[in-house]
Amino acid sequence: MSRILSGVTAVDEQARNGVRRSAKWELRHQEIIDASAKVFAKFGFHGTSTTDLCEANGVGKGALYYYIGSKEQLLVAIHDRVMDEVLAGADKAAANGGTPPEQLAQLGWELLDVIHRYPDHVWVFLHEFPALTGEYAEAFRRRRREYEKRIEKVLLAGKKSGDFRDVDVDLTTKAWLGMHNYTYLWLRPGGRVSVKQLAARYAEIFVQGIGPTSG
Repeated sequence: MSRILSGVTAVDEQARNGVRRSAKWELRHQEIIDASAKVFAKFGFHGTSTTDLCEANGVGKGALYYYIGSKEQLLVAIHDRVMDEVLAGADKAAANGGTPPEQLAQLGWELLDVIHRYPDHVWVFLHEFPALTGEYAEAFRRRRREYEKRIEKVLLAGKKSGDFRDVDVDLTTKAWLGMHNYTYLWLRPGGRVSVKQLAARYAEIFVQGIGPTSG
């Protein structure tokens, strides 16, 4: 059975080894990831059978394996979709520069945008990661830690510049992530606040909370 290495899905590993996939195959591959995220979000990873996934995607078991591999590899692909988007957002924030408060605000906007665009994927990401095993689990932890370091870097820069107090960076990072990640439970399209408005409000609350005290 093919494996995951360094956060790369089994099918991507095959591609690196010379197995070329057509644009049509890649499109179907992505469609299956997205459709399956809805099934996992509804029934949970352990509550979803291979038959459920086949029915949701209109394919047989052989075709499902051809496009994804095992059920766990499909879970990996969903987690990778979220991490790819989140890390890409962190790259944008870093490239745009700005003050530490501005960078923290953009990190928040980028994260909330992913939560808004991929609600089912994010639900699976936050709830079903304990089902990942072995190298799959290790790759997930490594990529999650990479993102945490991006936040910590901004917080450290803010402490150095005087924009933030001498906060505990590890605890502050966890608080920031909790504040933003929890939004997946209630953020919906057409709600009373847009993603952009919510990101700005979160940034205001958080930056004021860790900013220097007056007097």
